[in-house]
Amino acid sequence: MSDLECETTAVVICGCGPTGAMLSAYLGKMNIRNIVLEKETEITTDPRGIALDEDGIRLLQGVGLYPSVYSEIGTCMYTFKFIGGTDPVLDKRAFIEMNYATTEGGTGHVGFICHKQPALERCLRNAMAASKDCNLRSGCEIIDLSEDGEGTLCQYRDAQGKERQIRSQFFVGADGKTGFTRKQYLEPRGIRMEQAHQSFYEETWVALNWEISLPDEKTHPDFPLWALGYTPEQVYDLFFPHNFRFLCNPNRPAVCGRFGLPSDRLWRFEFVVQKDEDGEEMSKPEMIKKVVFPYITHAGSRYGLPEEVAFPEDCIKVLRSRPFIFSARSCNRWSDGRVVLCGDAAHVFPPFGGQAIASGFRDAISLAWRLALLCRIQSKNSSSHKQVLKAWYEERKQQLEKSLASTIENGQFVTEKNTLKIFIRNAYLWFIQLIPSWRHEVSLGRRKEGLVRYEHSSGMPFLPEYNGGLCLPQVYCKSLASDQSEVCFTDDVLFGPEKKGLFQLLVYVKTIEEVSSAQEIVADIDDMSRGEVRANEAIFIVEDTTCDPCKIGQNLYRLASAEEFAQSRLCAKRPKPEFYDPFYLGKALRRVRFVIVRPDRFIFAACNSRGDLRDIARAVVSYLQG
Repeated sequence: MSDLECETTAVVICGCGPTGAMLSAYLGKMNIRNIVLEKETEITTDPRGIALDEDGIRLLQGVGLYPSVYSEIGTCMYTFKFIGGTDPVLDKRAFIEMNYATTEGGTGHVGFICHKQPALERCLRNAMAASKDCNLRSGCEIIDLSEDGEGTLCQYRDAQGKERQIRSQFFVGADGKTGFTRKQYLEPRGIRMEQAHQSFYEETWVALNWEISLPDEKTHPDFPLWALGYTPEQVYDLFFPHNFRFLCNPNRPAVCGRFGLPSDRLWRFEFVVQKDEDGEEMSKPEMIKKVVFPYITHAGSRYGLPEEVAFPEDCIKVLRSRPFIFSARSCNRWSDGRVVLCGDAAHVFPPFGGQAIASGFRDAISLAWRLALLCRIQSKNSSSHKQVLKAWYEERKQQLEKSLASTIENGQFVTEKNTLKIFIRNAYLWFIQLIPSWRHEVSLGRRKEGLVRYEHSSGMPFLPEYNGGLCLPQVYCKSLASDQSEVCFTDDVLFGPEKKGLFQLLVYVKTIEEVSSAQEIVADIDDMSRGEVRANEAIFIVEDTTCDPCKIGQNLYRLASAEEFAQSRLCAKRPKPEFYDPFYLGKALRRVRFVIVRPDRFIFAACNSRGDLRDIARAVVSYLQG
């Protein structure tokens, strides 16, 4: 190994799936050189994960990919329908519906999109390619990994079969639950996957992806619905309806729905494999016909016809039919020395909450800024990485537990087999939905819990006594520099590409008259924070949506309304922001003025007075400068 030429970089990332690509892109935004080693030569064409929640959309936005979300990556998932009974009918009335087309989660985005993972990964790689600090190397296989007091040494075989090595300050395994980093390097060091939630779930399911083509009168002249006046598009909608369905069939639970762009015509169906069945056998065509095809075969009586009507089998292209073990597990530790796990390498989810990719994204952004910090202060304190990384995954495990809880709650709806429990559940849900306010709360799904707030423990980078640890809400805003300014997301002005500071200062005031006094206090922030938070990068947001444009300072914005957003380019191809609350930010901040925000969109601390801001600035210096 000593005979090999050795290059150096700040961070090596093993794996360029969604998590590894997102981590690389955020490191690139922070000017941290990173090399990504990916085993595959091309992006897989197999759509695996298909759901991404509003946090995931927000983090795509953070690397400049919002314009691609609805044009290349996916579509709003609208309503999750939970359907009971044992008959294979998709258009039955749901016993509960969760509306994820509304904008009530505090991010400014819809609750979920259904995406096509190959398109998602391609867009993330485009975000990586936009930074000179990101270097993707495909077709590479890790051979060996070691570390010493200064960093890690990775030996790998490149796409041409040549052995190479890289010395880095940190090595991140984003290579999945069976990848090299955990299975071969960290498990011998005591890191292991454990049950991640008290409501343990582990079952084998078959995951099926279909690509649908439209039949028409020329290709299928004998199809009976043409005589009734149905168009090819209407036939598609009948057999593969809009909205996602959780089929709470006690005999065989299943989940199904469209994903990707509407033009992709992709459909996912997942069903449980019973204890006495073999997953490989159940994924074969003859068993798919027995389990899945009844759902796309309609009774003739529905159309006044004497015989059943089945969607043409030759219009279905099978992209995937494979068994998977769905489980809820997390590693006991997510780092050892300078080697770190994130995404599926650190934790795995069952499919009922669409949290796997989103959780990997949360890992990536919260790890990225800590690695940026550690690469900067390494020479000052060579052991600081242990405390920083431990606090990182302890924070993340808190949010992981919340995501798992909502995922398992959905799973319990889908997989419940006890007849009495099903009756009591359905009766209860029917009753509470008679009251409009309760029905609306049910429709929120997991969003009714609000934004995540971390509980503080030693080493975590926030001040709980100053409202720290809360995920900062995102709202819409408009610049006050011009009456022709466009609507923006607040994240985009707070964490713009020109920003140099690691932490950012948001100043929230009720009226334009309060801006001058706030500017005077902010002017001292450079000295108070020793340049870690910069006065010229502070963003001022005025709560008053009626105030006129003015020239009293740079970086001055006002809140924007739902109507203004609906008319902006940001609302193209997505639902209008129903139930959007422009004052969500002020309510979450408890009306304080000065808010120091971490790059992962969590509040470090918030306060109202100059004295408190001085104390907070000292805490920023203590953490960021060691």
